[in-house]
Amino acid sequence: MPALPQRVFSEWLGTAFLLAAVVGSGIMAQKLTDDSALALLCNTLPTGGILAVLILVFGPLSGAHFNPAVSVAFALRRKLPWSATVSYVVAQVLGGLVGVWVAHLMFELPVWQFSITERAGLGQWLAEAVATFGLVLTIFGCISQRPDSVPYAVGLYITAAYWFTASTSFANPAVTVARSLSDTFAGIAPAGVAAFIVCQLAGMVAAVILSRWLWRE
Repeated sequence: MPALPQRVFSEWLGTAFLLAAVVGSGIMAQKLTDDSALALLCNTLPTGGILAVLILVFGPLSGAHFNPAVSVAFALRRKLPWSATVSYVVAQVLGGLVGVWVAHLMFELPVWQFSITERAGLGQWLAEAVATFGLVLTIFGCISQRPDSVPYAVGLYITAAYWFTASTSFANPAVTVARSLSDTFAGIAPAGVAAFIVCQLAGMVAAVILSRWLWRE
């Protein structure tokens, strides 16, 4: 197994690339079309695609979580020490911020921004719980049955969840925090961040409990 610094750096870099793709593709979509449905599609496909690529690249190094909810889920399943989990989460949050700022620089936008896009309400909160529940269940189910399928399954799940959830499937606390600092297509107003994260963690815990029952070791 790679040393902890290599694993933590992989989580940082992978999350940075993920957010650069999420925010950058959203900015590009807004530049190319005024059709909101087409813009969402333009945002969806790069996100699902980059996830599969990043998991293939960094999976052998760190497990390619890029998501505090996933790292905590692995810790709850006793597949990741809590000391490493804390390092992973810090790296993911910081990597997400860097990815957003790099996306802004690439499109020559102000680096420091706050989103004004309101995302709140019972429907969106439930959507975040459902999205994260499904993501964690996908990961543990694939690891149990077909570990080599995880990159593609996660990429496809997020691609689908963009469209069947009211929130467009953030399903990731680090992504949620980072997107609050981008007043672009992918943004979320800072006031909505806490509720999204609480719902994401609730969905994660439910998935961990169910996965222990479905796929016993």
